Amino acid sequence: MGFTTKALHTQPLAKDAHGAMRFPIYQNSAFEFEKAEDLEAVFKGFKYGHVEHKIRTVSGALGVLATATGMAAISNMLFALLKSGDNIITTKYLFGNTLSLFQTLLSDFGVEVRYVDLNNLDEIKANIDAKTRLLFCESISNPHLIVPDFTAIKSLLAENNVPLIVDTTATPWNLFDAKKHGVDVEIVSATKYISGGGHVLGGLIVDNGTYNWGNHATLAPYTRKFGPNALILRLRKETYRNLGATLSPQSAYLLSLGLETMDLRVKRSCDNALAVTKHLQTKPEIINVSYPFLEDSTSYENAKKHFSAGGGIVSFSFGDKASAYAFLNRLNIIKRGTNVQDNKSLIIATYHTIYAEYSTEQKVSFGLTEGMIRLSVGIEDLEDLIADIDQALAHEEPLVMNETSPEQTYTFDV
Repeated sequence: MGFTTKALHTQPLAKDAHGAMRFPIYQNSAFEFEKAEDLEAVFKGFKYGHVEHKIRTVSGALGVLATATGMAAISNMLFALLKSGDNIITTKYLFGNTLSLFQTLLSDFGVEVRYVDLNNLDEIKANIDAKTRLLFCESISNPHLIVPDFTAIKSLLAENNVPLIVDTTATPWNLFDAKKHGVDVEIVSATKYISGGGHVLGGLIVDNGTYNWGNHATLAPYTRKFGPNALILRLRKETYRNLGATLSPQSAYLLSLGLETMDLRVKRSCDNALAVTKHLQTKPEIINVSYPFLEDSTSYENAKKHFSAGGGIVSFSFGDKASAYAFLNRLNIIKRGTNVQDNKSLIIATYHTIYAEYSTEQKVSFGLTEGMIRLSVGIEDLEDLIADIDQALAHEEPLVMNETSPEQTYTFDV
């Protein structure tokens, strides 16, 4: 079956008593088992209870764990694989919250984070040692839109028994067969493409079953007990359970509905994004237009090698903050907002928002500029998106900006 057919017709592991065609919400925190032996088997990890069966089917993964948010998925994965004294390899080109997690909490827990150029295999190799537990990156970096060569990285990591863990939120399974291209574990913010409507939070840890956890210092003891399911079962029985990152029944239901139409929405979003990118390139006011499927992009070859489309995010810049904000404030259809891969097109000035907590020097080192804008292209009619961009650029006089100092206070009516 194809992707959407699987999303629509994968049957739950348990039959609904009333024959509901979409598995209903069960507003319960406790469930009965037929036999005491079944309950014991689940607690010992020898039998699955309620699992993320539909995601496992559409992704082709060995095992899946759903969490309350995408950041919960990242943090649970790290806690399951790392101990004090370990190190990980990553890049500075990461989403702001992920970067913050690496630079604060991980160092507080005694884990060293080594930042490298992921397109330099020699640099990656030089940073691997006996304490390296994983390499983490994003399939398309947000908002820089850099695409690594995953197969080349995987080949290097395999020589050193280091797993490749990738946040594939920007490139879901209908765009990127991560398992085929060497990704051992996928981290997904289900809040994005799977939800679509920006109405629910969720995260996924997807173990593709391509890494032998017996070669991982932290999980080797669990492999002797649970075999290839060592990661998922350590998460279920310890990390995930103890940290309390459980996905709610309502969220699981809504995400399951979103998955049914995801392929259609993703393809529309990607088509729109490529067309909008090419239109932006014709505008002299706009500089540094970035999109992985542009032929002059430094990531073009890697993107074409791995993906069937370039995703829904476009990055571009104006010469300064004032010009960028004037453009943002004139948009009507494209909304000023923080989410990405929503059905609606959303836009934000990343330098001043997502990375606001970082110093000027740090933001420059991350490749950010004051006039940089991230546009997440939705599924609106393309003609309307183009018209909105054009009218926002057409004004000769910039709008007056309302500058806000860090010391300013606000009063709210309750």
